[in-house]
Amino acid sequence: MTDIFDLAAANLISPIILSFALGLAAALARSDLTIPEAVAKGMSIYLLFAIGFKGGASVAAHGVDGTLLSAVAAGIVLSFGLPFIAFALLKILTKLDATDAAAVAAHYGSISIVTFVAATSVLEGKMIAAEGYMVAVAAAMEAPAILSALWLVARSGSGGKMAPGLMREIMLNGSIVLLVGAFAIGAVTGEKGLAEIESFIVNPFKGVLCLFLLDMGLIAGRGLRQAKGVVTLPMVAFGIAMPLVGSIAGLALGMLIGLSLGGIVLMMVLAASASYIAVPAAMRVALPQANPAVYLTLSLGVTFPFNLTLGIPIYLAIAQAMTGA
Repeated sequence: MTDIFDLAAANLISPIILSFALGLAAALARSDLTIPEAVAKGMSIYLLFAIGFKGGASVAAHGVDGTLLSAVAAGIVLSFGLPFIAFALLKILTKLDATDAAAVAAHYGSISIVTFVAATSVLEGKMIAAEGYMVAVAAAMEAPAILSALWLVARSGSGGKMAPGLMREIMLNGSIVLLVGAFAIGAVTGEKGLAEIESFIVNPFKGVLCLFLLDMGLIAGRGLRQAKGVVTLPMVAFGIAMPLVGSIAGLALGMLIGLSLGGIVLMMVLAASASYIAVPAAMRVALPQANPAVYLTLSLGVTFPFNLTLGIPIYLAIAQAMTGA
């Protein structure tokens, strides 16, 4: 327990977390601080490209094997299955109707790539190596949860259905295309390609991430202000409990397929995180009647900061205890 709090304290005073905290505080204080949308979009593109490329280069060095394929399959299983757990937990803890509960559940089956990046930074700081192909697992986990949510709504008789072209829109979502495309480029060019652009995608990475999280803090703070009276304490409890449940599922599968300590932690983080990019875009099309103030506030305003501050240290401590590493 002491190790968890020590790591949490170290995490809290890192530039990455403090940048998020600054944005959150500025928004809650109603400051006029803003990040221009074009700049925020540019930072997002940069981060996704850098993550994907480094992951692809790592796979080129490692090679495709059974563990890689098993990890991707495990990620898909988690993305399909976690929304059912989230939906059941929401029905127990909250009074959300089936449509809102399913929309929230979809977010918790998909992933937050920024939480994944923050966890990677923590592992690097602790000198813990992780499989580079976990980026491919992250990409594979973006979409399946959306299908699970639509099935849950259809089963409840609330009118949810697959809108024409929705699956194509999901798979061609800009973040997925860029992440997978950069991964492919990194895999083709390998370590030689990484060396050629290392000064662009390695050295500036954490600085750009700080500015990106400043913007995330601003968005989260504004969402919390606007969600007063909509998000209840039981919903907040879900936003903290569900990541812990997801992380245990990620731990079990990570250990089952033989991932390293770092890989297990990243699998836990992916299973514990909640989407706030791809899934909200899909929900606007597939479930327009669902309330964005609920699902966005829970994923971005509750679960995201929880994972950044306490979640990642908890997952690392659990993984270390279970693996003996």
